[in-house]
Formats: sequence, C-alpha cells, structure tokens
Amino acid sequence: MRRFAPLGFALAIAGAPAPGQQTPTFTSGVEVVRVDVLVTSNGVPVAGLTRNDFELLDNAVPQRVDVLASAQMAVNVVLAFDTSGSLTAERREHLRSAATGLLDGLRASDKAGLVTFSHVVAQRSTLTSDVGQVRAALDALSGGGDTALADGCYAAMMLGQSETGRALVIVFSDGVDTASWLPAERVLDAASRADVVTYAVSVNPGATPAFLRDLAKATGGRLYENRSTADLRETFLRVLDEFRHRYVLTYTPSGVERGGWHRLAVRVKGRRVDIQARPGYMGS
Repeated sequence: MRRFAPLGFALAIAGAPAPGQQTPTFTSGVEVVRVDVLVTSNGVPVAGLTRNDFELLDNAVPQRVDVLASAQMAVNVVLAFDTSGSLTAERREHLRSAATGLLDGLRASDKAGLVTFSHVVAQRSTLTSDVGQVRAALDALSGGGDTALADGCYAAMMLGQSETGRALVIVFSDGVDTASWLPAERVLDAASRADVVTYAVSVNPGATPAFLRDLAKATGGRLYENRSTADLRETFLRVLDEFRHRYVLTYTPSGVERGGWHRLAVRVKGRRVDIQARPGYMGS
C-alpha cells in the first residue's frame, strides 16, 4: 500500500508534470481523439445507436466519427473513498458492501483499484484483475482524520489512466475538503485533460461540495446525492451498468487548429435525448 502524507503527496505531485502542462491523455495518438458519451432518454440509457447517429463538433466544426467502440471494452474502475473521521463503523460496512457488490459485477477483462483519503492519501490497491486483492484492502478500511478530497480525486484519476482501457473513477465522500494540498481548480483542470470519467457519490444532502459536481461535469460523468450510505450498493451498481452503456466515439480532428483548448459538442441526429460528455480537450 502506498501512503502519501500531505508533504510527501505534495512532493510526488510537484515532481510530476503540472496538470496544466500535461499532454492530453484522452487522445489515443497525436491525431485521434476519443470521447466517452452517455445518451439517455427519461434517465434510461439509449441503446442501439451507430456512429452515423452521432453529430460531433470540435470548436464548432463538424467532424466525421470514425469508430463507435463496443460497450464490451475492458473497464478500469478506481474506487476513491473518503475515510475521514466521519466514516463510522456502520457507514464503513455500507461502503464495503457497496464496493463488494460492484466488484462482483466486473468481468474477467476488467480491473479495479482502491484509493482512500483522509488527511492522508493512500493507494490501497493498484489496478488489478485480482478482485481478491481489492476485497482485502476494503476489509482493512478504517476511519479517522480530516478530508483531502481534491488530493484523493487527483490520485484516483492518475491511477485510472495509468493503464490502457476505459477508466471509471467512483468517488465517495460524506464531507467537505478540509486538508487538500492541491487547489480544487488545479485538480479540475487536470480532470478536463484526462481520459477518465468520474462519478461522484455524496451522502451530505444539501451540502454536497461544488467540487464534486464540477469534477463530474468536467469528465462527462454524474453526481449522485444519496440520503444514506445504506443506498450505496444500489448506486454503485447503477453507475457500473450506466458506464457499460456509454458510447466511445473516436475521430481525427479536421478543419481545426491542433493546439489550444477544443470545445466539444455531441448530438444525436433527429432525437430528443440527454447527452453527457466531457466539454472539451487540450490539443497539442
């Protein structure tokens, strides 16, 4: 298990490229851009779409969608859990049960990892197809300390994109950030450049940190606000199922400058549906 105390975590981040300087990682090559898209109607994922159903604009310029990837692609799931002092024994058991249910829903080709954060950020399990390793890490969870929410989310995103495959980060928190070294704005900037979809789950009704909402939006994910940790298992399974129903579009940018920030817009032709996708990417 890798632990990052605040100073050690700060030095680890300082030694890496700053989020604002990273090469955009949701391109699978210099010219190819990948966009993970959720299409829903009345809250239900829409199935059966082909690449010809989509309209994709890069900086307002229509692009040709080259590939519509299969939902059968391997998934890398990173669980990022708040284990600060508010994680009571009951909440810890609900969280462990929810995570175990999600692990049971993974396929042989999928991987999972676990990051926890209190005043210390700890990588409890690297990405692995050995779910037994992740289960053991979950069984060892304990609560205590403050909440380094932004730091924990950053560490989870970096772990998620450390291997090939579709990266899903599920963040659970029941509080506000009280201990992060990294500014929230810097983590959100990194999120907008990373090939990771983040779903945030909060059990702090009426007081969910704006950071979690912004993080989900920046990566094309969702925010779920639960009233109780007793509902976490259902929520986690819903997130995994929804993620498997997302579409992965790829295209080679045409008619736009390569550098700078690129605004993305995704539509489905001739249908009134709701679409969630990252708002853009940084060209190189």
